[in-house]
Amino acid sequence: MIRKAKISDIKTIQKMLAKQAKKGDLLPRSLSELYDFIRDIFVNEEDGIITGTCSLHICWEDIAEIRSLVVGGKYRHKGIGSELVRACIAEALTLGIYKIFVLTYVEIFFSAYGFMEIDKALLPQKIWSDCLKCVKFPDCDEIAMLLEL
Repeated sequence: MIRKAKISDIKTIQKMLAKQAKKGDLLPRSLSELYDFIRDIFVNEEDGIITGTCSLHICWEDIAEIRSLVVGGKYRHKGIGSELVRACIAEALTLGIYKIFVLTYVEIFFSAYGFMEIDKALLPQKIWSDCLKCVKFPDCDEIAMLLEL
């Protein structure tokens, strides 16, 4: 079941993100950051267990970012990531946001939803505040992709 995150989910979400961050797949998020942005976060819950998470972060009046997409090991390849992305896209439409970007290593996954590769320089300056926290900055090897709804 896809739903918005609750306060009681945050520590589990942080552990999931930290595990993937150690692999270099995404940025780690502090507890403080996750509590600040709890309204951005979706989770998939099965039998009381958080099996996946993803966030839709609003960057500006006309653009949002899908970030921190993680599905737990044994739950991968069951469509949970797809459901989380669809929830983010639906929320963007509800909010009247028609451009969504993602920074990813899995281009094929996001291209299935219509995301197209773009030059990172086209993204708003506001997003670079997150990039400054990354160990790979300024030599980012992620692929920037944009979906225009």
